[in-house]
Amino acid sequence: MDTSAPMTSPAASPGASTTDGRPQLKLNWTNTLFLTFAHLAAVAGVLWMIFGQFSWWTVGFAALWMGVCSMSITAGYHRLFSHRAYKASAWVRAFYLLFGAAGVQNSALLWSGDHRRHHSFTDTDKDPYDARRGFWWSHIGWVFFDGDRDGDDGRVNDLRSDKLVMFQHNYYVPLAFLMGAILPMCLGFAWGDPIGGLLVVGFVRLVFQWHMTFTINSLAHMVGTRPYNPNSTARDSWIIALVSWGEGYHSFHHRFQADYRNGHRWFHFDPTKWIVWTLSKLGATQDLRRTPSTKIAEARAAHTPS
Repeated sequence: MDTSAPMTSPAASPGASTTDGRPQLKLNWTNTLFLTFAHLAAVAGVLWMIFGQFSWWTVGFAALWMGVCSMSITAGYHRLFSHRAYKASAWVRAFYLLFGAAGVQNSALLWSGDHRRHHSFTDTDKDPYDARRGFWWSHIGWVFFDGDRDGDDGRVNDLRSDKLVMFQHNYYVPLAFLMGAILPMCLGFAWGDPIGGLLVVGFVRLVFQWHMTFTINSLAHMVGTRPYNPNSTARDSWIIALVSWGEGYHSFHHRFQADYRNGHRWFHFDPTKWIVWTLSKLGATQDLRRTPSTKIAEARAAHTPS
């Protein structure tokens, strides 16, 4: 799973190119200021727990909020909206879109556009988070700059017919503030810690969630094995899967993008696939797409040394 810019999506960079042929970089001040503010607010949240008021209710609620927000990115933004790996009922899509907004990684529409671009142009200059440019760039550096996004509109035309997706897209910023900061602060009044609700549940949780997600853009292209395509930087790593809700089987995912599973074997740690599968038994998700085991075996055999 790859993440998009937090508050605004990059606009096409105007004009010149660098000497290596890449578009000239232009600093995105909205993203830069917000990421800086969020990290400083997270530090303030840690200091609040140490020197102000420590509450296990706040810590527990932050863990819960991070769980539902992370799942909304992996199961919703990534596997449902970006790859259409399954179908979901309206209430499930609404849940993903509300808590996905709290993840502050852009609207589902624009996140999906960037992600589809990543898969179309992996390891090329048109890849928004090109892993060849190093850990810093693919992890978070690219978010600080405007990018070349010409043609992205056509990649998400299918999502424009979903009224819920478009509602979230049109009201993304107020929804992000409501679900990511205001609501956690208000709920913090219930146990007498509204400041902790804002700083810890809102921002400590957000920064942890960002960097857990960002590992898929960076470390999942640097650490692990490449059983499905040795020529791609995408790799399988059970360690990365542990911190990313099962998104660490990245070589498999890049080879079989439409599969609702990232970890296709029963023992692979992939809580996202388990939740999607459980929801299917309740009738809330449908048409779960699975790659036939014969095709998976053929793909592995094609890249196994004889």
